[in-house]
Amino acid sequence: MYCHLSKEFSSASSTTAVGTITSRVTRNGNAVVEKDLLNHEDLAGDRGMIDDIFDETYREKEGPKPPLRYVWRNIILMSLLHLGAIFALTLIPSAKIQTLAWAILCFLLSALGITAGSHRLWSHRSYKATLPLRIFLTIANSMAFQNDIYEWVRDHRVHHKFSETDADPHNAMRGFFFSHIGWLLVRKHPDVIEKGQKLDLSDIKADKVVMFQRRYYKPSVVLLCFTLPTVVPWYFWDESIVISFFIPAILRYTVGLNATWLVNSAAHMFGNRPYDQNINPRENPLVSLGALGEGFHNYHHTFPYDYSTSEFGWRFNLTTAFIDLMCLLGLASDRKKVSKEVILARKMRTGDGSHKSG
Repeated sequence: MYCHLSKEFSSASSTTAVGTITSRVTRNGNAVVEKDLLNHEDLAGDRGMIDDIFDETYREKEGPKPPLRYVWRNIILMSLLHLGAIFALTLIPSAKIQTLAWAILCFLLSALGITAGSHRLWSHRSYKATLPLRIFLTIANSMAFQNDIYEWVRDHRVHHKFSETDADPHNAMRGFFFSHIGWLLVRKHPDVIEKGQKLDLSDIKADKVVMFQRRYYKPSVVLLCFTLPTVVPWYFWDESIVISFFIPAILRYTVGLNATWLVNSAAHMFGNRPYDQNINPRENPLVSLGALGEGFHNYHHTFPYDYSTSEFGWRFNLTTAFIDLMCLLGLASDRKKVSKEVILARKMRTGDGSHKSG
């Protein structure tokens, strides 16, 4: 079955590789960033959106920062969740092998709902998916319980558009803890709310599958994140209800959350920057391993429209393999990919030189 890999980015980008780049110096937090206007705006415009491209016109407001306002409900719930996950670790030796396998399967499915779904499909529109695949990814996304797709996309586009500024929901300039989990325990900075309200989310609002999930998100989470993972081992192979709840539901959910959060924290602080040394996001293979390919973060913030979020294909990137399989089956199409010539040119021009050592 024919599987289309979009050539628009490759052909248009090749022009930039031979020197017709229009560039401008701007600021990204405390870093100076050189923007490829042709390479980014023109190619991102091919998807009908540029709201995941860094906004060079944004300036942080002068004066003191607004005071932190704690969200005690989230603090209490996250504390209880992680305590439950620690308890679940003590139950692993008593769990049946089928239960552990089921927990891993639930982790993989829910992770794909984030990586292949709300991230690469809906946030960046880096490929197209048929209705059956969109329904599957929406179900997997509810199993992940990381906010509904609409809200996830809004926050993620704001993160890219205003990366490492006050308008970034999980601004890594505020430290590891804040970018990992702290941003969920306090009220959003006013700039995050303001900029999020101004994004063009018409493509998300037009997706009936996404809006259906948003309408029924809470019951879908109860059913898919907690009830289904618990009932299956208890009903089908007589696992104890305690183990069925704490391992496939609580522990799996907690691990999934932290795997995603590490993309916001560790992958913004630890690793090399072979594509753009002027921005914080890094290449972190360990994060990629745990987050199914989302740790190639210097590449991703340099080329956010690439469906693979990496130049290395399936290496530490199960999500790319999944999208390629869906394309082979006729459930996905029009994958956006940056040409090797443009990648090399960008490495030579703004990278930290680490690509030379392999």
